[in-house]
Amino acid sequence: MSNTSKRPFYKRKRIIIPLLIVLILIGGRLYLPIWAKDYINEVLADIPGYYGQVEDIDISLYRGAYVIDGLYLNKVDAETQVPFLNFPKTEISVEWSALFDGAVVAEIIMTNPEVIYVLEDQETTPKEGETEAEDWTKALDDLVPLEINHFEIVEGKIAMVGLNADPNIDLQLNNLYLTADNLRNVTEEERILPSPIHATAVSFGNGNVKLDGNLNLFKDIPDMDIAFALENAEAKALNALTSHYAGIDFETGIFEVFSEMAIADGYMKGYIKPLLTNSTMIGKEDSFLEILWEGFTSFFKFILKNQSTDTIATEVPIEGDLNNLEAGIWTSVGGIFKNGWIKAFKGETDESIEYKDAFRDAQESKGLTSEEKKELRKERREERRETRQQNKND
Repeated sequence: MSNTSKRPFYKRKRIIIPLLIVLILIGGRLYLPIWAKDYINEVLADIPGYYGQVEDIDISLYRGAYVIDGLYLNKVDAETQVPFLNFPKTEISVEWSALFDGAVVAEIIMTNPEVIYVLEDQETTPKEGETEAEDWTKALDDLVPLEINHFEIVEGKIAMVGLNADPNIDLQLNNLYLTADNLRNVTEEERILPSPIHATAVSFGNGNVKLDGNLNLFKDIPDMDIAFALENAEAKALNALTSHYAGIDFETGIFEVFSEMAIADGYMKGYIKPLLTNSTMIGKEDSFLEILWEGFTSFFKFILKNQSTDTIATEVPIEGDLNNLEAGIWTSVGGIFKNGWIKAFKGETDESIEYKDAFRDAQESKGLTSEEKKELRKERREERRETRQQNKND
């Protein structure tokens, strides 16, 4: 009998080598989440002026995915302990459907993410200086090595909080659902704005928020064509903000905002249309001076509102290079009188802004002086008025 046959099975080479490989693979798989967690914590620590960490990492090799549990980030010198970013669950994976189009890209699905902007925390300047866009980009590239093609938010929350204001400011968007697709232009390569975006949410005052549009993220300044609507929000929800900055608060009323924005080659064209319907501004518990001031403002509101719709509204045009945006102040003031005395604005988007208009104006305004740009914008407004009037007559 040979010496080889007398050896125990665990000492034979044909058993030992495969066994070692299996043990190494198992050990590597067990250690991988620990390594990934330490790596991500290092990435978060490298963001200037911020600190944060993750609780756990789950890795699914067969799906090409990993899940980050309990990620939070806050300013180093924040006055509060409220995390600026709080992401309970973030799943990052290969988008398998894009593989059939010949692209290896990633998708991100965030569940219950929170972005809470505390005014007192963000107003401070850390010793390291303000965080630049490049810092956030580098951190994202480190966390997601593949280009992101699909992005999704489920049950998200965005809030702006002012704790030192009297009363405290707390404006929130809850139940945020957002999807953005084809961000790396895997399909529909011929389209100018290839990436659709859609979002819904519940706003402060139980209003309904809706955003729809298309993007092109392949430029340093992305091109876009976006429509936004905030409908049926209770005006009382604005009291903390209006009381702090304007000294008034609402007893009743509905607040709405409608907007369209188009950006082409760094040139923006759009408007913001706020409406206030069936509002009163004198509460039962107000002091004498508060009642006097609110009565004074209510008088002017009564003069300027549309009596048939009980609405005070205006439309603020916004146009120009992103480095030098101009809001039409006098047009906005005129819009208040137009709504009150001539014709009420409708509680909807006007569908008057298109990407091609922003692109045309961007091309025509190149090389012009500021005065020539103003004159061009005036001509374009006159053209739009004439077009709308002609459509109504037809």
